[in-house]
Amino acid sequence: MTHRERTLRVGALARVEGQGAMYVRARDGRVEEVRLDIYEPPRFFEAFLRGRAHTEPPDITARICGICPVAYQMSACRAIEAACGVTLSEPLEALRRLLYCGEWIESHTLHIYLLHAPDFLGYPGAVEMARDHRHVVERGLALKKAGNTIMELIGGRPIHPINVRVGGFYRAPTRAELAALTGPLRRALDDALATVEWVAGFDMPDDRLDHEFLALTADVYPIEGGVPRTTGGRTFEVADFEDHIIEEQVPHSTALHARLAGGGRYLTGPLARYALNRDRLSPLARDAARAAGLGPVCRNPFQSIVVRAVEVVYAVEEALRLIDAYRPPPDPYVAVPPRAGIGRGATEAPRGVLFHRYELDPAGLIGSARIVPPTSQNQAAIEDDMRAVVQARLDLDDAALTAVCERAIRNYDPCISCATHFLDLTVERS
Repeated sequence: MTHRERTLRVGALARVEGQGAMYVRARDGRVEEVRLDIYEPPRFFEAFLRGRAHTEPPDITARICGICPVAYQMSACRAIEAACGVTLSEPLEALRRLLYCGEWIESHTLHIYLLHAPDFLGYPGAVEMARDHRHVVERGLALKKAGNTIMELIGGRPIHPINVRVGGFYRAPTRAELAALTGPLRRALDDALATVEWVAGFDMPDDRLDHEFLALTADVYPIEGGVPRTTGGRTFEVADFEDHIIEEQVPHSTALHARLAGGGRYLTGPLARYALNRDRLSPLARDAARAAGLGPVCRNPFQSIVVRAVEVVYAVEEALRLIDAYRPPPDPYVAVPPRAGIGRGATEAPRGVLFHRYELDPAGLIGSARIVPPTSQNQAAIEDDMRAVVQARLDLDDAALTAVCERAIRNYDPCISCATHFLDLTVERS
């Protein structure tokens, strides 16, 4: 099929964290323009953080996302604590990591089972998939519940946790309370391993990314902290994040695009974490990855669902390890007295590196705030991937090409990748 000019325009993306559209134009067999149009009005979180007390960002920023509120809380806490010169004890750090494991489990599982798997199995959504694969969907819901249970016990509730505070927690759980999670998590580990085997069997396009990857690195697989590093060999401290990551406004998006200083686009998220930290996975998770056909680096965006499944195995296993080693801290938090300063913090949200920066006055009031989520960092890479996807498949009809574009966007699961259907599709040909 050939067309002199072909335009795919999607006016709205359904089931997304935000409002966006897609525009693709090709002429004479070449893709000329790809845009991920994010048109949701600004939410002004950074603006209304100004003038608030240094103790408030964990509760306020958690409301940015109902799926990964812990990520925002942990990055906010790290930044405030850095500004105030406070470090946490090992038991409190371990408890934070355990809470974050719960979020990884529930967030990744939601994406795998309810948002992404229907694409590979030929269903319009999870409800339709459940009619033929009820036991599979029930397994996914049980696995997600295991993550939610961790968040509810440690965070106070599974959505927008209320037990997190700067310096630690309002209350630390008892050993008996955490021990009660062991049985469900052991069953969840079996479900997680079955999930890896299941998604590894999906029929996937053989696409390949050439983006530079960016992720945190640490002595363990990075979740609640680490040092930023790229596959291009760049390493820098979190305090220097803004010297290496440049955000820019583009006309078609109310979200900022990001690039590496002196470089170009990059990608953060599961593929990046895996590429830079595979050797830090547990032996069980590494074996699961190997059995699923993953090499040391995965550059096929459609296989991101497999990497997420491997990370669920790791998060469940890590949660069990942390529970077994848990000893309640003497105090559930350390005091964080206010002082003037600038603090920066970064953690690995399920969708990638999440950076926060706060400037405090001597009374601890916030003078300025900056939040750089994975979504904005990945927009340029998503657009470039869309260009390659369309260019390689211009022989498809409009319906088939649009379906592939939907799948490609969902590979990333940062905000717009939660879209299940494209609405108001208009095709213009001349």
